[in-house]
Amino acid sequence: MTNRSKAFHVSPTNPAVGEIQTEPERYQDMPYAPAIRVEGGDLLFISGATPSPLYHKHPHVISEHEHPNGIKEQVRRAMNTVQNILKHEGLAWTDVVKMTKYLTDMRDMDGMNEVLPEYLKNWRPASTTICVNQLSTPGARVEIDVIAAFPKS
Repeated sequence: MTNRSKAFHVSPTNPAVGEIQTEPERYQDMPYAPAIRVEGGDLLFISGATPSPLYHKHPHVISEHEHPNGIKEQVRRAMNTVQNILKHEGLAWTDVVKMTKYLTDMRDMDGMNEVLPEYLKNWRPASTTICVNQLSTPGARVEIDVIAAFPKS
């Protein structure tokens, strides 16, 4: 039998999802949750979103993949794609339990982290940021994938 701690913060839209902070007094120092606990429910895995339109031709037609240069607008485009999928499934950002962010330049992390609260507000899912050599289309500087949990019925 495990001795579960009380969640530091419970999702306002999904009581099955709880944020875990092992040092609650340091909460403001973290732009993400170290861990998210999901108690029951089904999971939704959202594939990586880039600044490119979600639906585009394969093989790629480069004219469909014109990206803005700035990291902030690229992040907004990727987050809008994820947000549309969440909405389609009846979920909110506060149902997201894990986010993985891929950057082609780690110097873009601060710009990316400035944009994320526009979507996540004060919700902090578990998170990993990885630097990669390149993404699926020339000029793409960010890709974001998430895992979300459906509330228990």
